[in-house]
Amino acid sequence: MTAHPVSRTTRRAATAALLTTSFLLTACGSGGGGSDAGGGRARSGGTLTFAVGSDAGCVDPQQVASNDTIYSVRQIVDSLTDQDPATGKIVPWLAKSWDISSDATTFTFHLRSGVTFSDGSKLTAQVVKDNFDAVPKLGALGTLAEGYLSGVKSTTVVDPLTVRVTFQQPNAQFLQATSTHSLGIESSASAKQSPQEKCSQGVVGSGPFVLKQYVQNQSITLTKRTGYAWGSSRWTKSGEAYLDKVVFKVVPEAGVRAGSLQSGQVDAISSVGKANEAALKGGQVTLERRANPGVVFGLAFNNSRPVLKDARVRQAIGFAIDRKQIADTVFPTGTQPATSILAHTTPDYTDLSSDLTTDAAKAKSLLDAAGWKAGSDGIRTKDGKKLSLTVDWIPNSATNQPALELIQQQLKAVGVGLTLKQLQVTQLAPTLQSGDYDAAWSNVTRADPDILRSSFSTGLANFYRVPATPLDTVLTGQAATTDATKRGQLVEQAQQLIVRNAYDVPVVELQTQIGVAKKVHNLNFDASSRIQLHDTWIG
Repeated sequence: MTAHPVSRTTRRAATAALLTTSFLLTACGSGGGGSDAGGGRARSGGTLTFAVGSDAGCVDPQQVASNDTIYSVRQIVDSLTDQDPATGKIVPWLAKSWDISSDATTFTFHLRSGVTFSDGSKLTAQVVKDNFDAVPKLGALGTLAEGYLSGVKSTTVVDPLTVRVTFQQPNAQFLQATSTHSLGIESSASAKQSPQEKCSQGVVGSGPFVLKQYVQNQSITLTKRTGYAWGSSRWTKSGEAYLDKVVFKVVPEAGVRAGSLQSGQVDAISSVGKANEAALKGGQVTLERRANPGVVFGLAFNNSRPVLKDARVRQAIGFAIDRKQIADTVFPTGTQPATSILAHTTPDYTDLSSDLTTDAAKAKSLLDAAGWKAGSDGIRTKDGKKLSLTVDWIPNSATNQPALELIQQQLKAVGVGLTLKQLQVTQLAPTLQSGDYDAAWSNVTRADPDILRSSFSTGLANFYRVPATPLDTVLTGQAATTDATKRGQLVEQAQQLIVRNAYDVPVVELQTQIGVAKKVHNLNFDASSRIQLHDTWIG
């Protein structure tokens, strides 16, 4: 079914919101691994083994932000809506339809009947309320989900299969938010557990797969949900998934993952690096690519650090970085240098490439003006202190360290020292929350520009310690308007303010590249360039 707004006025408002939050997302390469019909008729059964590079240390979809773990936990939960990766349109899933008030403050979802969780409990409006009431209390790891529900006034049970979510002000981003894994619906019992319990023990979902076993830093094992019959309206198969079992193995070394795929020990791998592309091409492997929407990879500054409070220092670092060299040298084929704080596949992206040029002379001039003088060892000094920063990073992608090592060289050429500090995947969120860091190598994927508010608003988590500025008003305004043109203008202003003030230095767009054995069919990307395994089969 399609959504049924309550009036023509509401229909126009909903359409405007959808045009803004659901933009055309283009894929680099085909849309799903081995999805051709060459393998014959789809068949049920079998185990898919997928090698990923890292483990987030948590198996709660509402708290996980690392792609390697999202791949697995996404299969456990369903969402109220789904987003078509080809058109960006929001389509039914657990909600068969929805109504949006003319001012986009109230969202009423009409749920499908007959949906059950893997513990046997039923999906009801009360379950959705239990989830949405619990999300704001998740803490450090739940910032994405918390941001999507910020400003919520109430979640009300209208009847057993109708739930109404009301916000204090217009919230144009919310419908798209309901399609994300971060707002995946869990059983009431899971929603009432502590965030720590959900992370370590997993959750009960209504999804096509069930969490069978989790061994931290080793593997996540899923089994098919028997009787599953309420998949997304955009999936090609109805009923249960084809696969009986899926095993995600943690294999940190990119070369080992590639070798395991070549030898047939695994059926798919994440994060295929440039160094392994040639070896994987031409064999029984397909390389699938898709650019991730959202905030690009870059140096996310702690803007409260004394050295980084000076915009000239932050801007100089931006001008010292050669983005094209990094994209071409380190990242997979087709990766694009950042041309804004948002990737080009994000709704309302604005090309700010003229602000993100490489200009070593300008970088040096800015540092001179800020009082940082060239030192004998090449690193600038001021008042007896060296211009040296530490960037925290996690090994969830093989490209992270070589990219930072190249940035390290580029910054040294203008007199900025950069020390690389590797953290465990589980340490990044608490470190950002604590504020005990200079800069972090990070990105955030979301197919809606409101990710800028989640990341940079001083009214939310504000991990990057951005000072209160007119940026707050712009970010709040874009989330509140249902006028697609006006929202686009505000999102453009937000990008300009972030880039030109260098609160974050964008470096390169994340392009998801996975390797898939040709015997694997319909291993598809979703709108956020993560994978969906319901339609996947082996044969």
